[in-house]
Amino acid sequence: MNALKKTFQDIMFYPSAVAGLIVILLLFAVAAFAVIKIPYGEAVRLWRGGEEVWYQNPKFAPPAWFNYFTRKKLTESFILKIGDEDVSKEVIVGEQNTTRINLVFSFDYPYDDFPQEMALYLKAEYVEKQPFASILWQTPDGREIRIADFGVSNAQTFRFAQDEKLKRRLKDVDPMIGLFADPNIEEPTPVKGIYKLVINGITFEPDADLSAEFVFHGQLHGWAGTDHLRRDLTVPLLWGVPVALAFGLLASLGTSVLTMIIAAVGAWYGGWVDDLIQRITEVNLVLPFLSILIMVGTFYSRSIWTILGVTILLSIFTGAIKGYRAVFMQIKESTYIEAARAYGASSTRIVFLYLIPRMIPLLIPALVSSVPAFVFLEATLAVLGLGDPVLPTWGKIINDAQANGALYKGLYYWILEPAVLLMITGLGFAMLGFALDRIFNPRLRGM
Repeated sequence: MNALKKTFQDIMFYPSAVAGLIVILLLFAVAAFAVIKIPYGEAVRLWRGGEEVWYQNPKFAPPAWFNYFTRKKLTESFILKIGDEDVSKEVIVGEQNTTRINLVFSFDYPYDDFPQEMALYLKAEYVEKQPFASILWQTPDGREIRIADFGVSNAQTFRFAQDEKLKRRLKDVDPMIGLFADPNIEEPTPVKGIYKLVINGITFEPDADLSAEFVFHGQLHGWAGTDHLRRDLTVPLLWGVPVALAFGLLASLGTSVLTMIIAAVGAWYGGWVDDLIQRITEVNLVLPFLSILIMVGTFYSRSIWTILGVTILLSIFTGAIKGYRAVFMQIKESTYIEAARAYGASSTRIVFLYLIPRMIPLLIPALVSSVPAFVFLEATLAVLGLGDPVLPTWGKIINDAQANGALYKGLYYWILEPAVLLMITGLGFAMLGFALDRIFNPRLRGM
């Protein structure tokens, strides 16, 4: 307990270590939040769900906070549905089983640009005769524009920008401009204020009903933006944290511990055991590590657990074994080892209770410092298209961005968001690892 307290006090002595520790604690907090707030099954559904899950999102939309850095206020996405404060529903029962249902969607428009698209998702409940709907658009300057008139099926989608009749009514102007532009100004300029979308419906059966959901696809969306499939990038950015930490920590821990155990066994037993370990290490050092992982991902499996297992297996027999072996050879000749032999301690006891514990101070900084390498390795495989096809990760975001020409289209957020998180993760572990190396390594103390 006293040793742990002293170590913590030593860490507080290094500002870089404190900063790295804060970053790591924040990453673990975000990872816990992601797993609790968005369970694994829900995260996979949101990432791979299809149009029925992402229909509410626009394509290629940067984050909403972009408006804080631009002079021109861009449109932000939103949804209005029955039950919201700005949506009213009036039901008027008439004669001969007819019922009038009036829906009014109101929203404020303070933007300097036009939206990507608007869609109306209508649902009708009836047995034989379809309800009829008349859709009107009311602008802040008092104009009223007829949008469409049609019978409503059980589930029907009306997309404003794709309706040719509406385009003709607006004199061949794009509906996303014509519905918002001031007709008195030659340069298309949106009229700011309160807009209303009015649906005057009528049903022809006693228990029939009509409901609707209005989806406004702006130029911006959410905290992280969207990709080419309308997916909200918040999900892979959040879930990328636990995936990166789990892969990096498990690979680092497994590699460091197994490497130390094998080095200790070889140094203690010597002879053919030590020779075999050294020959395996020398062969493994000349093997192309990344190429083997690419072959495994291409021809066998892209599962993150398979990649993790192969990564640990290939990372055990590295140059670290030779370094650990040199230290163990010195410890092996210590007097307390001779004393343990004298009172009859077994080889297993000596290896695990006398040799390895002496190396733990050197193991800890090496373990922490190697985490970023494995985090970047997982991201690299995903960028190359060899990531786990199920998991939403930072590397997968960059891979999708690269495949869809994000840089050429000016969609820098798509690449910068995961890249910045990768750099922050690496920087946090690196700063803490360097400080721990100074604390635990006798040769670096006082430097």
